Amino acid sequence: MNVTSIATVHSPVAEGIDENWGSVVSEIRVNPEWTSGLQGLEEFSHLLVVFYMHQSSFDATDLVRRPQGRADMPELGIFAQRAKHRPNPIGITAVELVEIQDNIVRVRGLDAIDGTPVLDLKPYFPPFDRRDDAATPEWVERLMKTYF
Repeated sequence: MNVTSIATVHSPVAEGIDENWGSVVSEIRVNPEWTSGLQGLEEFSHLLVVFYMHQSSFDATDLVRRPQGRADMPELGIFAQRAKHRPNPIGITAVELVEIQDNIVRVRGLDAIDGTPVLDLKPYFPPFDRRDDAATPEWVERLMKTYF
């Protein structure tokens, strides 16, 4: 399997945090050889950003844990969470597209720290990316209350 970074995140956030990502404006600086691939992306209001959480780690203690290490959260397997400590530290976040200038894609709400490698950008397609019939456990609402 070969995966190549197509861009790098430039963010005012340098270390992982668990709240207030909604107002963060980041720049995704696309590598020059991929810039022409941005053509037409400006017509979308939102994007999916696929990134490699380069400063995360994973060991056996992360396989079952409480989200954000919070005592008020249930113990869950890593695949029932969106935690950064994963066997393959890949993140996916839906973000608001602010603007595109040359090779710089400005977005709001990206929960990736400064220097994060970006693996892919995808336009947000509601028929693919939103499920109106989706259900989540009650703890998700408590966990996400201050995240965005």
